[in-house]
Amino acid sequence: MIRLRRPAWFPTLPLLALTVASLGVSPPASAQDADPRPQRPDTALRLPNTIAGEFTPGAGFDIIKTSFGSLNISMYGLFRYLDQVPGNQAFTDHLGNVQTINASNFLNWHRTLVWLTGFFYDPKFRYNITLWSLPTTQQTLLFGNLQYIASKSLVIGVGLSPSTTARSMMGSWPFWAGSDRSMAEEFFRGGFSSGFFVTGEVLPRLKYTLTINNNISELGVPQSFDTRNMLFGGGLRWQPTTGEFGDRGGFGDFEYHKHLATQFGFDGAQSREGRYAPLGDAPLNTQIKLSDGDNPFVEGALADSVTVSTLSYREIAADAGAKYRGFSFQSEFYWRTLSDFVANGPLPLNSIYDRGFMAEAGYMAVPKTLNVYAIGGYVHDQFRRYPWEAGGGVAYFAHIGGFVFGLLTIRWWVGQNERPPPPPAAWPA
Repeated sequence: MIRLRRPAWFPTLPLLALTVASLGVSPPASAQDADPRPQRPDTALRLPNTIAGEFTPGAGFDIIKTSFGSLNISMYGLFRYLDQVPGNQAFTDHLGNVQTINASNFLNWHRTLVWLTGFFYDPKFRYNITLWSLPTTQQTLLFGNLQYIASKSLVIGVGLSPSTTARSMMGSWPFWAGSDRSMAEEFFRGGFSSGFFVTGEVLPRLKYTLTINNNISELGVPQSFDTRNMLFGGGLRWQPTTGEFGDRGGFGDFEYHKHLATQFGFDGAQSREGRYAPLGDAPLNTQIKLSDGDNPFVEGALADSVTVSTLSYREIAADAGAKYRGFSFQSEFYWRTLSDFVANGPLPLNSIYDRGFMAEAGYMAVPKTLNVYAIGGYVHDQFRRYPWEAGGGVAYFAHIGGFVFGLLTIRWWVGQNERPPPPPAAWPA
């Protein structure tokens, strides 16, 4: 057990230690693979890393492989220790209400993912059945994703897929500095929902994605509570120098690029969101948060005794990244607007506009084995709270039997959100 005392001027000083056991995450890459990286034989005939986000499998192991179909299995598991100190914490929200924080001190098997992938009848017709379990929230789901690879410029897919709201949603997981997103990413990003998408390489080294999803996140939202509104999104990703950015477009230079690899992207999405629950009940829409952590659909979140039933969500993000000889840098800027509120009472504002950024830098101190990294983020929010975070850590990888296993990540970070809130009358309308 590790406990840290906080300086008096920081509200939180958590330490996050993670042990990750991943079967079949990725075969090892050589230096030549990244300069530029050639196409490797697709022995498992697994799904290409298009927009599947956290649900793209690793190389895994072939169970069945015939001319009429195939079956591959891959898995991922995460055990973590999380300690947020001090244990007794509270914050004052933008309305001046004091709310307590349930500070964590947990040892948990946090996440399990099992992928069954392959093709059926035609190698261009791919399937992905995913078992996803999060014991920390007592949630287990079984869902699917189907794709047809018509050509290099056109891949058609249906099933559970991410909203195009952040680069970390577009296939890079779990190749991040740590196993969790930064504060700013987590605040601005959307979630995963069933829908339809098309993607492909529209020009050399330039890829596009267009999506239609049921909502911003269907986690915990039964279909009977959803509305007729849809989420529409799209994005571009440009890799001008080497035409690749390593495995899954991950943020660290695990591949050890001998030539500068660069990636630039632009993503956006909009939807009409509801609370997906009757007034008086707790909202089932938990993806959207205000800058102090409140859920906008909770009674009293924007005005005393007033409940927002629907709102319009619009978000865009622009990202840039680079990798060279073990060094890596990733950044992203976000702009989000919540507007067109429908509520059961008057509200002190017509819209909420927030913007912010995240940055992550790393260096493979031991090539392909030990990554040292630093992260940071900031939100310039409507309520003038200006939350920020800074942190860092190390990640250790082992090479066993031709596969790469992420074994241990230690992450430490600090954040601030104790700025006294201005009165609602001072908020920009």
